[in-house]
Amino acid sequence: MWAKRMMWIAWPAFLVAGLLEVLVFALVDPQDLQWFGHSLSLSRQGVYTLAFFAFWALTMVSSGLTTLLAMSPFEVNRCPVPGDQRPSDCSRQGEKGC
Repeated sequence: MWAKRMMWIAWPAFLVAGLLEVLVFALVDPQDLQWFGHSLSLSRQGVYTLAFFAFWALTMVSSGLTTLLAMSPFEVNRCPVPGDQRPSDCSRQGEKGC
């Protein structure tokens, strides 16, 4: 299930990062960028690559938060230990397992 959720997060984020890359660098020349008053010592491809991975990471965080907030209360609160293997002092002793 976690692999499926990771694909729900990573694939849309990849597509949006590609779109952001096209939109941003249609308006900005990487050779004109400066970092704290100094020009970047990276090639255009280097700037494109770093920007793509930064966009991808940010959109993955956004998609991940959306996926986290979309979890049902059952998924968040369920006990990962099957009922017959829980300790006797477990507050969920009467509940069924996963």
